[in-house]
Amino acid sequence: MKSLLTKTIAVTAMMAAVTASAQNNPGVLTVAQIMRDPKWMGSSPSGVAWGGNGSILFFNWNPDREPADSLYRISPADKTPRKVQAGTQQTVIYEAELRYNRSRSAAVWAKEGDIFYRAPGGKVTRITQTLEGEYNPVFSFNDTRVVYSRGQNLYSWEIATGASQQLTNFTNDAPADKNKKGNTEEEWLKKEQLATMDVLRERSNKRSATERYQKAAAPEQLRPVYLGGNMLTGAAISPDGRFITYQLYTAGNGKRTIVPDYVTESGYTTDISGRTKVGSPQGSARFFVYDRVRDTAYKINAEQIPGIRDVPAFVKDYPGQWEKLKKDSALRNVNIWGVVWAPNGRYALLDVYADDNKDRWLMLMDTATRNLRLVDRQHDDAWIGGPGIDPRSIGWIDNETAWFQSEATGYAHLYLYSLASAAKRALTKGNYEVQEAQLSNDKRSFYITTNAVHPGEKHFYKLSINTGKAVQLTTLAGANEVSLSPDEKYLAIRNSFINSPWELYLQENRAGAKPVQITTKAQSAEYRQIKWRTPDVISFAARDGAPVYARVYKPENARPGMPAVFFVHGAGYLQNAHKWWSSYFREYMFNNLLADNGYYVMDIDYRGSAGYGRDWRTGIYRHMGGKDLTDHVDAVKYLTDTYKIDPAKVGIYGGSYGGFMTLMALFTTPDVFASGAALRPVTDWANYNHGYTSNILNEPFTDSIAYHKSSPVYFANGLKGNLLICHGMVDVNVHYQDAVKLAQRLMELKKDNWELASYPMEDHGFVEPVSWTDEYKRIFKLFEQTLKK
Repeated sequence: MKSLLTKTIAVTAMMAAVTASAQNNPGVLTVAQIMRDPKWMGSSPSGVAWGGNGSILFFNWNPDREPADSLYRISPADKTPRKVQAGTQQTVIYEAELRYNRSRSAAVWAKEGDIFYRAPGGKVTRITQTLEGEYNPVFSFNDTRVVYSRGQNLYSWEIATGASQQLTNFTNDAPADKNKKGNTEEEWLKKEQLATMDVLRERSNKRSATERYQKAAAPEQLRPVYLGGNMLTGAAISPDGRFITYQLYTAGNGKRTIVPDYVTESGYTTDISGRTKVGSPQGSARFFVYDRVRDTAYKINAEQIPGIRDVPAFVKDYPGQWEKLKKDSALRNVNIWGVVWAPNGRYALLDVYADDNKDRWLMLMDTATRNLRLVDRQHDDAWIGGPGIDPRSIGWIDNETAWFQSEATGYAHLYLYSLASAAKRALTKGNYEVQEAQLSNDKRSFYITTNAVHPGEKHFYKLSINTGKAVQLTTLAGANEVSLSPDEKYLAIRNSFINSPWELYLQENRAGAKPVQITTKAQSAEYRQIKWRTPDVISFAARDGAPVYARVYKPENARPGMPAVFFVHGAGYLQNAHKWWSSYFREYMFNNLLADNGYYVMDIDYRGSAGYGRDWRTGIYRHMGGKDLTDHVDAVKYLTDTYKIDPAKVGIYGGSYGGFMTLMALFTTPDVFASGAALRPVTDWANYNHGYTSNILNEPFTDSIAYHKSSPVYFANGLKGNLLICHGMVDVNVHYQDAVKLAQRLMELKKDNWELASYPMEDHGFVEPVSWTDEYKRIFKLFEQTLKK
């Protein structure tokens, strides 16, 4: 006990000396310095968007370190950023809000609950001005009407006459039972009254005659569509105005979690209603098409979908269940995430996903026959995902050609589908990802963002549909996030590099054009004074031969036998070993601090990370803490072989998924990692949400093997090194319950080399600088005490 106390006093004195030295030397980083309000670093532009008239570019910015960002504007003619006055911000219309007619000569949009129409000559008409909100305007009836939503129903406004019409009559009311009668006694008494009393009989006859006349004279009423207690979603109309598609969603009845909030203004503990847990009963949806001409609605028959009864491959690990399902497999639940109509309204492309995440179908719906035709089936024994695999990346070139993205080759690429030949054609190919795609105004080209140059770079290209040739338009190193002007004459580029936060550039839309820098405030004078490292972006071979990309921060005056620390990014499916400014900017600065203090720091894009295609993304299927962890173990060997680090002095830290990985590292490979800091970690995946977890591990009651292999709480007995757990107590993402559950388990196992730091007012992502500072001081102290013996 005495030796431990002496050691603690010595370390505390050493840290105090470092802090004092840093206060007198601005070149020495401290935790308190880097964990301040991020405004000290400078201000990067965000929310870049072109105005609806196409001549003004807007963005959010805060060059003066005010309490919040303000809206700024530039134009291609005047590139000097100017603040938009608060009173005029509400009048700004953005290009992304507009919906065009086929010729792009007219546009509609919703603003503050009303609908507006801009005619080909530029005149703007306010279509609605009501207390009830209207939204989602589109052109329909072959561009002669504007259709919009109000409440649950669709309405149209005729451009030529200004006449309005209600198109649907969705109602939550129960249908009236016209055949409902009273009991026998009531019916007999009514009959006797009419037979006996002449006046009653005459009045009844007159009333019946009046009702028949009024019904005959009244205008035709919309047939009600009864929702039956279900939720109406996705009501949309075809371009010709004939068909309306919609879904009826029946919500699941899963039990919701509760997150207690202890530190409140009232002084009382309040309960925050949280999410459900993985495996809780999910909702179901039924898809309908309403034919306005025939005045009838019909349900899409899922039996037409190929493979709809397939049994997931993982069930083979449970022989009894496998044999049962193979004999009597049921229709799998599906959801239609998107409906994209051909310009003439003859066909619609349905984006269909299986609830078990194993299949995504693109089905062509023929409105004449009501039949479905398969355009593309993307099946994955793990789960469907990747960039562009969603309804935003689907569309039509013309009435006979559709486009979409698929991971069929292992990487997300662009494809065309011909209705005439029922054939697909790949527009892009290679071991890289098409991460964004936008069809040009003339529909002869795509504008795409890819990582073809390097997995850690993003560039913008113009891709010819006819030739398949892609021309690179951006040249700045790092990442280029491009917003194309509505007339396609200019590129607004948000660019950053590893050690340089985001700045805004404007460039003409042509190869070789020079980007003009617009903003220069991403780095404050104080930030620029610090000598920030540019970590090496390298790759090394994992044990299975796969290349693992990583960032390496090297200390000054490096020598053999120095300690190393691994930072593990969160989110699972996220990329951080890249050449642009990281969203983990605090960790970037902290990694610099560690390197300043004599540590090698490595940050790898382990199995499951984004940017490297399907096989990398699904490498953690049914075993989190498997290949993603062995990638880190292999990285330790790489550091040992390449930089001669001391393999007995390796630490690890990270938040969320990174916190989970830290636990798995210390529990299952305790001889590799000497200490670690697990921040807001998942300790038992059965506690996490359904959407994320069921993709990777299926459900706890259908695939218990995956959950037992992947949850740190089952491996806590393996802890040998020193563990720090930090968790916000009002975390509505990874609940504080996870930390409490693990703490109880560690006590039961009589482990005494761990501690839990709780943050009573923090959610999953910390907000307060005092919390960030306390957390990272503890992490730094942990490594100083355990890796510098």
